Amino acid sequence: MEEKINSSNARRFITSYNMIDNALRTQLNMRGGISYTEAVRRAARTNSIVRKYEDILVEYGRLRNAIVHNDNDDFIIAEPHDKVVVEFEKIADLICTPPLAINTVSNNVLSCMEYNVKLKDVLEFSYKSGYSNIPVFKKGMLIGVANGQKIADVLGKKIYQKIDIDDYINNTNIEDVVKEIMSDNYYAIANKDVTLDKVLNMFTDNRKLLCILITPTGSLLEAPLGIITTSDIMDINKILDDYDKDE
Repeated sequence: MEEKINSSNARRFITSYNMIDNALRTQLNMRGGISYTEAVRRAARTNSIVRKYEDILVEYGRLRNAIVHNDNDDFIIAEPHDKVVVEFEKIADLICTPPLAINTVSNNVLSCMEYNVKLKDVLEFSYKSGYSNIPVFKKGMLIGVANGQKIADVLGKKIYQKIDIDDYINNTNIEDVVKEIMSDNYYAIANKDVTLDKVLNMFTDNRKLLCILITPTGSLLEAPLGIITTSDIMDINKILDDYDKDE
């Protein structure tokens, strides 16, 4: 007759396993017949955190099967190492309660521009403020982002076309500039609940993406609460590596 063993490490490990298993199935609407390993493999295609820890998650899934008897969580026959438990709990927290971008890497948007501001004034403001991504609004709606590199590309194009640059800079509204670069799909909008893993997915899925604006609900009609750029990706990865939800 088997004996029920009370093991804190094993219990913590199994709790993390169940949290991850349930979260993956819920997030991707997977049916119960899919194995844990298959759920991890499928989630890794769209979830940057799962993708990062994919092999570890699969390995710990096998370990879970080794520490319980007959797939019964109530009968524990082995106890995982402390470091394994701590790591699995960290990964479970990242997958189930990932940190919000607005609370971590998001930078405040201190200024927006109206559509009829001249390019000269936008360039001067960008130089003085150090901001290279300035949201542009028209009648309360976001129509684009004045990105420094994209503006430089437009100016280079005008020089190539033999257009008078002084006249262009002094007399062109920023609206006309952003219209020329809108097709590049270089910015995106997310709501205030966007998580760091979703941000990483957005940058991964669109290699042209230079910045993400965060608004309350992800609407073009809202003033941005924050902005994330490609320069923040390293910080995002570091936060995910060091993440502790209880800190």
